[in-house]
Amino acid sequence: MIVPAGPDASERDDAATWVASQVLARTPRLGQVRLVCVDGPAGSGKTSFAARLADRLGGDGVRVGTVHLDDLYEGWSGLEGSLWPRLAAQVLEPLRSASPGRFQRYDWFAGGFADWVDVPVPEVLVLEGCGAARLAAAPDAVLTVWVEAPAELRLARGLERDGEAMRDAWVAWSETEAAHFERERTRARADVRLDAYGRMTA
Repeated sequence: MIVPAGPDASERDDAATWVASQVLARTPRLGQVRLVCVDGPAGSGKTSFAARLADRLGGDGVRVGTVHLDDLYEGWSGLEGSLWPRLAAQVLEPLRSASPGRFQRYDWFAGGFADWVDVPVPEVLVLEGCGAARLAAAPDAVLTVWVEAPAELRLARGLERDGEAMRDAWVAWSETEAAHFERERTRARADVRLDAYGRMTA
């Protein structure tokens, strides 16, 4: 794991600034694209950190794109299965060849794939979501970020967003992602670890 130097790691904005600097200092591995994977359990704060990181990079004049795996999961059972092959074929491999990517967004309300989303070729691609930093991503990622939070906080965040009626789905997803993270050793392999509020931890 990287041990940060410089900015106070307890401040979430400093964490985004520091991670951005580390990303830009590294050689692209996905063609000319620097791939950053932001992973962790559902409700931990991944999306918020990914947005801060993208804002920081964009503010420095970097062409940055963000892909949220929530848009690619085939519903509540979509963490495994065809997710990564679709992502690789529709987004990663085109970008590797300096061609735009394009993926079909999953509509959680309709229960099926819907419109197509274009992914222009960026300098940095932030890939955010549970499973983003799986072992299959390792050869292409310049940096992986793990975001974690207590289980009760994650569940509370999820139910606040999706409603109490989705409790069983959230509990089932938590069990699936826990098995995934253990198998993939995601936390142990992460370059940077953050708490629920985007602050660096050991």
